[in-house]
Amino acid sequence: MKHFIIAASLGCDMSLATLQNLYKHGRVKKEDLAAAYRAHHAAVEATKSSQREEAKGADLRALIVDGQVVGAMKRQGKEGEFRSNLHRGGTANIIQLSDDEENAALKAAKALGLAVCGVDMLQSSRGPLILEVNSSPGLEDIEAATKKDIAKSIIRYIERNV
Repeated sequence: MKHFIIAASLGCDMSLATLQNLYKHGRVKKEDLAAAYRAHHAAVEATKSSQREEAKGADLRALIVDGQVVGAMKRQGKEGEFRSNLHRGGTANIIQLSDDEENAALKAAKALGLAVCGVDMLQSSRGPLILEVNSSPGLEDIEAATKKDIAKSIIRYIERNV
């Protein structure tokens, strides 16, 4: 039960729902559930930002291989969701990055010394904002969105450099 309380306090909706169910069955005290609600709400509020609101639940993913963008997609979260994760019901479409977006993605990869990575960005009025850089990006979603065999690009890079 402590794990569910901790996860709920970090903003995990499923853990909060599990705690609600446990409360209904008398396995969680009312004060523990109330504390979990307060912590969950605080965590969700802490993740809000003007940049996320401006992005309207969308972000960009650029896949970098050997200093080149080999694929890019725009992910859109489902209605009311600020996260654009496809496994949470979001959608993805191929996109042509602007020069600023491409340069930001390449600069982020270079700064971290990564030859292969996924760079997630928000589009904003100030220009692209880097959310995170994934050193082991998943390929299934971006390959489906771009209809490109990105794995082949990675394999060719490895063959050239090993």
